[in-house]
Amino acid sequence: MQLTFSHVDVLVLNLEEACAYYQAVLNAQISRTLVWERDGLHVRYAIARMRAERFMLVQPLAGNLKELLDTHGDGTIYRHCYSTPDIEVAYDELVARGVQPEDENGKPLARDQLSAPGGNRILWLPRRFGNFSIELLEQASLEQFIADAFAGAETGMAH
Repeated sequence: MQLTFSHVDVLVLNLEEACAYYQAVLNAQISRTLVWERDGLHVRYAIARMRAERFMLVQPLAGNLKELLDTHGDGTIYRHCYSTPDIEVAYDELVARGVQPEDENGKPLARDQLSAPGGNRILWLPRRFGNFSIELLEQASLEQFIADAFAGAETGMAH
């Protein structure tokens, strides 16, 4: 399976405060604010980018990530994300290795359900070690998603 590291996801209590901090301290570019809402999971998030490096700041409003934030607190890094040229090939390789890919809520994910609310193609590995999660995203849809998120950011601050 061909994987390239993409970013980490960090839970925050206040998205605007976190974005302003990383913009001021790291001179990070900040994407527009994005929303993920599906099957009980509801988050607001933004991408912080410093040239080729990036991470996502995620403010959970409901669902399993809200529970994780409430338990482990502000600044919890809970996910590493990797891109792959073909998400269906990655899915098939995982299944061949005895791993059932999951959705964002930890439910088995069928091969024909590899799309996120924003349209990018995505899957998650089952959590094996505590709250640590690994997410795989299809390279082309991820890069287009990120380009669109920054194209919508007028001032570099999340809004």
